[in-house]
Amino acid sequence: MSGITICGYLWIAFFVLWMVWAVVSRKPTQFRESVSSRLSYTIVTVVAFYLMFSGDVPGEWLHTRLFARSPATSILAVMLTAGGLGFAVWARAYLGRNWSGNVTVKVDHQLIRTGPYRWVRHPIYSGMIVAMIGTALDKRQVRCMIAVVLLYAGFKIKSRIEERTMMKTFGPDYDAYSRSTGAIVPKLRA
Repeated sequence: MSGITICGYLWIAFFVLWMVWAVVSRKPTQFRESVSSRLSYTIVTVVAFYLMFSGDVPGEWLHTRLFARSPATSILAVMLTAGGLGFAVWARAYLGRNWSGNVTVKVDHQLIRTGPYRWVRHPIYSGMIVAMIGTALDKRQVRCMIAVVLLYAGFKIKSRIEERTMMKTFGPDYDAYSRSTGAIVPKLRA
């Protein structure tokens, strides 16, 4: 089985698990972001996934191969995809019923600072970006590298909206947490 096939199966399993969790693990919502706020990052992330996974992306130059395929690159690609998605799943499980697909504050929302949240404030995004880098490595096309950049940009936009919401909700506790922990990329400590 090829690396790209394995990466594809990993993403499908991740998506199915995410959909099941979205349905069965809910907590009442106290605050929900506006539709325009949600669109500001959703469009960018949808385009990223389209570029990565669609078979009919127009523009011949987007399909240009950046480097030759090698067994080592395929192994690294699968490892990054599996590791990134595993990290995102761990973060989602750790967040529990506080999770939502859009920016919300749940009733009795808790500020989670342990587990994967000890290293980054948005580990689901971190994991998905690493997984996308892995998949892009095996596909080796210009469009896939653009997809990685767009996914990062979409998650950066969403994380900033979440940061403002969490600051309003948790005040000084969130301020201290954000000063000691990286948003999507871990902070290097001296």
